[in-house]
Amino acid sequence: MIEVVAAIAGASISVAAMGAMGFSRRSDEARDAVIRLTSAVEHIATQLEVLHTDIKEDRKETFTRLNVVEQRVTKLEAKN
Repeated sequence: MIEVVAAIAGASISVAAMGAMGFSRRSDEARDAVIRLTSAVEHIATQLEVLHTDIKEDRKETFTRLNVVEQRVTKLEAKN
């Protein structure tokens, strides 16, 4: 009878340990997934900042050129 109880206890401990290891592995996988996603989001945010800066510089150059063209057109209209 004691052997049966010991076998059941040993099996229960083994099942609990395997479950804990499985949970730990899933927890590690989830942590790794969160780290990868966080890195990806940070990379996208950096790229958006670079894009925003490029767009601002491009707009500044475009509007500067438009201003020059507008001034030239105004001078031509004043001559006529």
